[in-house]
Amino acid sequence: MKTEIISIGTELLLGEITDTNSAYLASQLPLLGLDLNFISTVGDNQYRLIETLKQAWQRSDIIITTGGLGPTQDDITREAIAEFLGEELTIDNTLVQKFEELFRYYKIKMPPSNIKQATVIPSSKIIQNPRGTAPGWWIERDNRIIITMPGPPREMQLMWTKEILPRLQQKVASTVIVSKTLKIFGLTEAEVDERASPFLSATNPTLATYAKIDGIYLRITAKTDTENEAKELIAKREAAIRAIFNDYIWGVDSDSLESIVGTLLTAKGLSLATMESYTGGFLASIITNVPGSSKYFRGGLVAYTDEARTAFGFDPQLISRYGTVSTEAAEAMATITREKLGTSIGVGLTGVMGPTEIEGKPVGTIFVGLNDGQRRQSFARNYPGNRLQVKQRAVTSALFELRRILL
Repeated sequence: MKTEIISIGTELLLGEITDTNSAYLASQLPLLGLDLNFISTVGDNQYRLIETLKQAWQRSDIIITTGGLGPTQDDITREAIAEFLGEELTIDNTLVQKFEELFRYYKIKMPPSNIKQATVIPSSKIIQNPRGTAPGWWIERDNRIIITMPGPPREMQLMWTKEILPRLQQKVASTVIVSKTLKIFGLTEAEVDERASPFLSATNPTLATYAKIDGIYLRITAKTDTENEAKELIAKREAAIRAIFNDYIWGVDSDSLESIVGTLLTAKGLSLATMESYTGGFLASIITNVPGSSKYFRGGLVAYTDEARTAFGFDPQLISRYGTVSTEAAEAMATITREKLGTSIGVGLTGVMGPTEIEGKPVGTIFVGLNDGQRRQSFARNYPGNRLQVKQRAVTSALFELRRILL
């Protein structure tokens, strides 16, 4: 069945709020075997919302709206749907009574505007909202379904799991769509696309590539009658892809490099310290995003200036000879932080974050140094992007090389 999402709210168009509702629903619909074909965003304008509903009605079987169910004048989802379907809004006194009981419980006087949330049309069935006052609607007409849900993600997600999902499971066909994402680092998008080309034209499972800040993603998607059948198709395709990319694949689905590195360090009983220059402690910050990282991460040093480098014991001759952005500097940083913090492994990270070159090296030049007490290694990379993007890719590069050594 063809499905469409309409996100409603001028704040979405102004960039004041990110549309996380559509992303959440997009991840849920494949579990029901529903094909999501369109996502639209409309401001709080009744005419434009009606026009969007007309378009969705012509091309989709299921229309899901989020937002516009509040008590204020700019919440116009109910009015727009009523006008679009040619039905009259009336007040459901049972809902009004529930609102009054809720406000009495919290010892708050109910504003008259909340009565607006109790309006219904003849074809609508009320969807209860366990976390708010705005109920949703379930409408079935002319072999189509319209589902309205509130905008706040906390309310929308609970309504989806408790109320909408069970109803849809009874309505839709038994097919399921299952996806698995393989995460690759160290190759460009063009290189990944070229190596994966034998599978990119396949229909079931399908394969798609996505460029992300932490590498290139390959998403395998299978559509079958049962989840187990889909997983079997994905497993066969995954095995063939892994044979091509080998160690370039660092994780799947929700994996993060920092959590994988943390798991490896913990399993091996090793400790880690970092030293950074122009990334300004970004690597240490990412590592500590992992709960329990204090078990293996001792700390990080930031040598952002000449004064800091001197204080940490940098050899002045090394700096004058090779510069602060070099393989030699990265290796020295790894050695210094390992010795000062007494860890099994030290990581040094330096590079040119932008907006201008440093020591004649272009923006995006990255050097990673590693020292585990037996080996000193360094890696050079170059990444395009703005200052933040280069920082993010530098940190990803450091974690990727650390993971490779730990393996």
